[in-house]
Amino acid sequence: MKSFGFLSFGHYAIGNQAGPGAADMLKQALELSQAADEIGVNGAYFRVHHFAPQGASPMPLLGAIAGSTKHIEVGTGVIDMRYENPLYLAEETAALDLLSDGRLAIGVSRGSPEPAARGWESFGYTGAKDPKGADLAREKFETFLAAIDGQGMARAASAEDQYPRMFQAGTPLPVFPHSPGLREHIWWGAGSRPTAEQAARDGVNLMSSTLVTEATGQSLAEIQAEQIQLYRDAWKEAGHDWTPRVSVSRSVFPITNDRERQMFGRTEDSDSVGIIDGMRSTFGRTYADEPDKLIEQLLADEAVQSADTLMLTIPNQMGVDLNLSILSNFAEHVAPALGWIPADQGPATGYDIS
Repeated sequence: MKSFGFLSFGHYAIGNQAGPGAADMLKQALELSQAADEIGVNGAYFRVHHFAPQGASPMPLLGAIAGSTKHIEVGTGVIDMRYENPLYLAEETAALDLLSDGRLAIGVSRGSPEPAARGWESFGYTGAKDPKGADLAREKFETFLAAIDGQGMARAASAEDQYPRMFQAGTPLPVFPHSPGLREHIWWGAGSRPTAEQAARDGVNLMSSTLVTEATGQSLAEIQAEQIQLYRDAWKEAGHDWTPRVSVSRSVFPITNDRERQMFGRTEDSDSVGIIDGMRSTFGRTYADEPDKLIEQLLADEAVQSADTLMLTIPNQMGVDLNLSILSNFAEHVAPALGWIPADQGPATGYDIS
């Protein structure tokens, strides 16, 4: 592990529910990111969901964080491509990549189950033949990659119809702005071994969550470690000319006092198997223990050791102070033993796969 960050699900309360509202959630996410930047945390990443009281439109928040911090990487885990206009997303991500001096890690995928039935159609995106919209997501992802690579997405109009008159009629036009290094800041959220291999062929980084849509009898760490190795093998075979990054997510709570023991000491400490999106899936355990024990457990986690970036899922609805305490305890008592390089000591880099 070279870097670690936090992954927020962006939950907020609606109606008479207890907890922060939408405005508080966004402002607290900004405050936590700023404080995390001060202690050297490498990344602030946010889940994206639609038709739910969670974070949905990440770019304003990511822009606010990037503009008020110095070192921390900002990103998503993950944007649901079924709901996106790929060319507009290419413009947004390029602009944010340029504004942040490359501190961007945009995770995208087909998306997870949402409350709305075929909700992407309500956004105006129809035509998916797959009931889960996988074909639509794939088509949009390919268009998005072509756009950020600077390929022509339209053709220039005739001189009479152009304003301003900048291009010869028929000239292929890319979307603007263009950020030359953006491809290296795109991640695919892979839930299985085949999708990890496809991410390698596509030439993007790999993001693996706290669950995989496979249940083989192996632990999550074992399945993910195999997934990561298959990804790296496929990357080599594809012959890309840069070194990719790999992240995994874990729920980790260092216990340093009686209050933390009371809050986190009774969490589930083993993997589980359940159904998500109609597939038998393996859900990762929660790591909650004293720092020296956490170090032993995470050093024994094959996927954590194979990845270069660890994302800690946080209970964002419990406020800034508690979550900053979790990050601070991890940074002070656990991360150094795992090979952590603080954000202010160097940029996040890929894992050596030579």
